[in-house]
Amino acid sequence: MLRRDCLLLFLCFLFEQSSCAPFQSRPGQEWPHSQTGPSTAGRNGGSRGFQRVKRGWVWNQFFVLEEYMGSDPQYVGKLHTDLDKGESAVKYTLSGDGAGTIFTIDQITGDIHALRSLDREEKPYYTLRAQAVDIETNRPLEPESEFVIKVQDINDNEPKFLEGPYTASVPEMSPVGTYVMKVTATDADDPTYGNSARVVYSILHGQPYFSVDPKTGVIRTALPNMDREVKELYQVLIQAKDMGGQLGGLAGTTTINITLSDVNDNPPRFSKSIFHLRVPESSAVGSAVGRIKAHDLDTGKNAEVEYNIVPGDGGAMFDITTNEHNQEGIIMLKKPLDYETKKAYTFKVEASNAHLDPRFHNFGPFKDTATVKINVLDVDEPPVFSKPFYTMDVYEDTPQGTIIGAVTAQDLDAGNSPVRYSIDWKSDLDSFFDIDPVRGTISTNELLDRESIAQHNISVVATKVNNPVLTSRVAVTVHVLDINEFPPELAMPYETFVCESAKVGQVIQVISARDQDLPQAGQRFSFKSPQEGVKTKNFTIRDFGNNTAGVVTLRGGFKRRSQEIYHLPVLIEDGGLQTLSSSGTLTIRVCGCDTDGSLLTCSAEAIFLPVGLSTGALIAILVCIVILLVIVVLYVGVRRQKKKETLMTSKEDIRDNVIHYDDEGGGEEDTHAFDMGTLRNPKVIKENLFRRDVKPELGLCPRRPIASQNSADISNFISQRLQEHDGDTSAPPYDSLATYAYEGEGSVADSLSSIESVKGEPQEDYDYLNEWGPRFKTLAGIFGERSESQSDVTSSTTTENKH
Repeated sequence: MLRRDCLLLFLCFLFEQSSCAPFQSRPGQEWPHSQTGPSTAGRNGGSRGFQRVKRGWVWNQFFVLEEYMGSDPQYVGKLHTDLDKGESAVKYTLSGDGAGTIFTIDQITGDIHALRSLDREEKPYYTLRAQAVDIETNRPLEPESEFVIKVQDINDNEPKFLEGPYTASVPEMSPVGTYVMKVTATDADDPTYGNSARVVYSILHGQPYFSVDPKTGVIRTALPNMDREVKELYQVLIQAKDMGGQLGGLAGTTTINITLSDVNDNPPRFSKSIFHLRVPESSAVGSAVGRIKAHDLDTGKNAEVEYNIVPGDGGAMFDITTNEHNQEGIIMLKKPLDYETKKAYTFKVEASNAHLDPRFHNFGPFKDTATVKINVLDVDEPPVFSKPFYTMDVYEDTPQGTIIGAVTAQDLDAGNSPVRYSIDWKSDLDSFFDIDPVRGTISTNELLDRESIAQHNISVVATKVNNPVLTSRVAVTVHVLDINEFPPELAMPYETFVCESAKVGQVIQVISARDQDLPQAGQRFSFKSPQEGVKTKNFTIRDFGNNTAGVVTLRGGFKRRSQEIYHLPVLIEDGGLQTLSSSGTLTIRVCGCDTDGSLLTCSAEAIFLPVGLSTGALIAILVCIVILLVIVVLYVGVRRQKKKETLMTSKEDIRDNVIHYDDEGGGEEDTHAFDMGTLRNPKVIKENLFRRDVKPELGLCPRRPIASQNSADISNFISQRLQEHDGDTSAPPYDSLATYAYEGEGSVADSLSSIESVKGEPQEDYDYLNEWGPRFKTLAGIFGERSESQSDVTSSTTTENKH
C-alpha cells in the first residue's frame, strides 16, 4: 500500500497540473449528512434531520499507465468519503466511459482497477462519474461527481517516415551546403510528456558526401566537387530517434536515393588524333564518306557536339554534319572524285560543345581537333565523252549515207580500253541514222524531211571493250535544215471590200503570205499584180517591203448598181536560193459605208432603202410595229369576248359563283346609299327584280313575291317561297342557294332590327362641310347628295334550288 501511494506521489510531482485526489480534500465544499451518521439515518426510516458539512472527498483526475502487462488488474486509485466510517454503510458506484468493461470499482472500499491493458494512441483519456450512496436505501449521500482517468504515455512508438523511400537530385560540382531535400519523421507518442516524441535525425550511411540537420531533417551536400562522371548515384540512410537521441530511445530509418545531375564540365575528346578513311572515286556527290566521333562524358544537351572542317588543303572537297542520335561526325562528299587527278586528301576536323557553361571556362577550351586522311580508290569507270552533248545540222533530202558528224569517248582508267559506239534503238525507232562503231561517225540512213520532223534527238552509247558492262551515254541533237521546196501563199482567205465613197490611192486591205519552208535568214516575200501594164485598172498591189502588201484603189466612184464584185490577181515570190512563186486572187466587194468609212451593208437590195437609216434601226422599227399590231388585236379580241360572255360563264363551278358589286358605302352615317329594309321586309321588294344567275327569257313575266300581309307565320312564308322555286321552270338546272330573309310584323314593340330602323332616321344636313375649306371639299360632295338623286343599290343574292 505504501509503495502504491509513493508511486502516485511521484506521478503528481511530474505533472504539476494533476492532484492526488484520493488523499486530499477540496476546501470550501460541504456535503450534507445526518447528525447521527448515514447508517443511523438509514435504519431510522430515512430521518430528514441533516446538517451541511464539508465534503469529505474530491478528485480531479487519475492516471493509469498504458501497455500494462501485469497479471492482476492495474490499480488506478481509491474513492473515499468522510461519511464512510468503515461500517460498510456506504456503497460506491461508477459510470461513464469504460465503466464495467475497462474500469471497475469495489463498491465497499472504493478501489478502482483497470481490467485490461490500455493504449494512449487509441484513446488518451476516459471520463467517468462516481457517487456514494447508502448501501441499504441506495439514497445518494452526496451529488454525483465527474472525474477523468488519463492514460499515462510510455515510449512505445518509434518515429516513422511516412513517404519513404525518397528520391532527390542535386547538380554535380555543387559547393558544400547545397540544399538537397528535407525529410520528416512522425512519432505517435505524446509530445507533451517527456521526450518520447522528440525526434533527432542522423546519417547512418552516406557520409562524408551528405549531412543532415538533427532537428529539421534538411539534407545538404557535405563534400565539394562531386563529379557525376565518377559516381552518379548515392544511397543515403537517415535515422530518426526519439527521446532526444538518448540511449534507450526508439528509432526509425529511411533511404534516400540522391542522383547527381549533369552539368557541362567536360569538353569533347577524340579517341585518336588521326583518322584514316578510304573512298571509291565513283562515290556520288552527297554520299557519306566516313564517320568520326568525339566522346563527351556529359549527358543530354551538355554532350551535344558540333563538327567543323578547318579550312585548308582538301577541305573544299568534303563537308561534315552531326548525327543527332549518337553525336557522330558524318563526312559527306561535296565534289566528284577522280583517282587519276588526285589520289588522297588531308584536312582537320574540330569538335566543340554546342552549349557551354560559363562556370567551367577555367577548365580549358571545350573543343578538340583531329586529322582526317582520305585515300581515293581507283574504280573501273565507263568511257567519258569529250562533250556533255552534241549538236549536228543536215539539209533535208540529203542522200543516204552522208556523214553529218562524229562523237568521241575514251577510257580514262589506267588500262585505256578501246571504246565501241552504238545508237540506242529506242531513241531512233525509224533508223534515220547510223554510226560507225569504231570511229563514232554518224551518217544518214534515210531521206529526211524537215516538214515532217524538224529535229531528231538520238542517244549514242559508248562501251568499253574489256568490260562491256561499263557504258556511258550522250545526247545528240540533229537539226534538219530547210531547202526551198514550197512556194509561198496568202496567209489567210481575205474578205476585202471597197466603199462606194473610196478615193483614189486609198489602201483598202493589207495582206501577208506564208511559206512552209524555213530559210536560214528568215522569210522574205514580195508582192505584185500581174495586171501591171494594162491601161484600165481598178486596183493595184503595193509592196511595203516588210513581207506585207496593200490593195490600193486606182479610181473612185464605185457603184454597186453597176458592178458589185471585182477580182484582183496577186503574185507572191519568196527569197530562197531557188525562187518559187504562186498567184492568188482577191475578191473585192463594193459596199455601202458611213462617213467615217465603217461598213454598213454590201447587199444590192440595200440600195433602195431610205438614206440615213441603218439596217439595225429599220429592224427595230419593224419589230415595234409588229408589237403594236399584236397589242391592238389582243385588245379587240378581249373586248369582243367580254360582250359574248354571260354573267355566269366561269371556269369554276357556277354554284359557288358570287356576284360582287363594287359599290363603296358611305359609312355608318350614310342612310341613303342603300335601304337594307328591302332585304328583310317583302312588302318593299321591287317588282321588276330579275334573276341574275340565268339569262331571262323573252315573254316571261317576273313573279311578284307574295308578302305576308297578315303577319303569317314564318314557316308558312318559307313553304310558300319554296313551292314557288320548285315550280319555277326558268330556274337553272343545278342546286343553288336561296335566301329567304323575312322579318315578321305586327309586334306591339315594333321592329328591333337595326336594319329596319335605318329607314326612319331623319336626313342630316352636311352643308356645313362646305364652310370648312378646300380640304373638305371632296367630303362635302360625298355627303351633300340628296336621297332623291341616289341610285338603288342592289346586293348580291345566291339562291339554292332544291330538286
